[in-house]
Amino acid sequence: MNIGGSVTQVLPIEDISQIGHARRTAQKLAEQHGFDATDAGRVALVATELASNILKHATRGELHLRVLPRPSGFGIEMLAVDRAKGFDLQACLTDGFSTGGTQGIGLGAVARQTEVFDVYADSRGAVLLTRLYPRNDKAADRRIGVSQHSLRDDPACGDVWHLAFDGPRISALVIDGLGHGEEAERAARAGEKTFALSPFDSPLLLLEDIHQAMTGTRGGALAIAQFDGDRDALRFVGIGNIGACLIAADKSRGLASHPGIVGGQYRKAQPFDYAQVNGQLLIMYSDGLQSRWNLHDYPGLVHRHPAVIAAILHRDFCRGRDDVTVLVIALEAHP
Repeated sequence: MNIGGSVTQVLPIEDISQIGHARRTAQKLAEQHGFDATDAGRVALVATELASNILKHATRGELHLRVLPRPSGFGIEMLAVDRAKGFDLQACLTDGFSTGGTQGIGLGAVARQTEVFDVYADSRGAVLLTRLYPRNDKAADRRIGVSQHSLRDDPACGDVWHLAFDGPRISALVIDGLGHGEEAERAARAGEKTFALSPFDSPLLLLEDIHQAMTGTRGGALAIAQFDGDRDALRFVGIGNIGACLIAADKSRGLASHPGIVGGQYRKAQPFDYAQVNGQLLIMYSDGLQSRWNLHDYPGLVHRHPAVIAAILHRDFCRGRDDVTVLVIALEAHP
């Protein structure tokens, strides 16, 4: 199965009128992707509670929406993101506790309405994750997270990401087309299209094919990571400034890339192999994200859902002057 990326839809939540807009937007997105009236109603209910929670505890924040491609359809991901001083999480999860001050259903009920629910809150703020799937979709949730945003909400995004799954194998791509806007997107999409044709070829063959496909465009930076759960190993190759690291509960290590521009010029490319990576996080990110962050500065965050991790890294370390992509994958031998 191949999954191509799309930009995260961001809805500001700063006054009560925006709660209704968030509800309608989320419900419409669900209906457009195959949710029936009952399941789309669940999406609307959860969107209302998440937006209400932002206003109640943070006075302002954002609701992030994303469509999740699935083996037999689509899911809807919603994240409430804020920079509040923290809130009483246990109280909010108690049945009957209304975060909106009116007819809120409480986060405990939200957790039961959703197929995936996770939350991280500290003095920097909170991120609440929900994922909803149609009731007849019994496929397991994939523990991946993506936060992708174009500069100044430009319709064109010069970053792309792509994931391919084959049993215990995962192949992941991130490309950052030079600059931003339509020409950067055209360069990155040319590389993504080639990658999607044979994502489990050797990284060096993939790199050469992508280089040829991107020749004549602006070119860009690229990273490819291939995880084999049966062998408990990861192979990585990078050209340019796509950041990447492997993170365990007690340590982290950066993955090395070579200088150059794919579609332009680079001197050499060498894949690097990493053993015994099962249970670790792979994080890949474009240079729209600052590189000086440490996940271990957030106690317990390494154990949260990858979508929560991606949202927090974007919230706290986005440079604000380029497109930005954060891709987080939980490496699991038997997902």
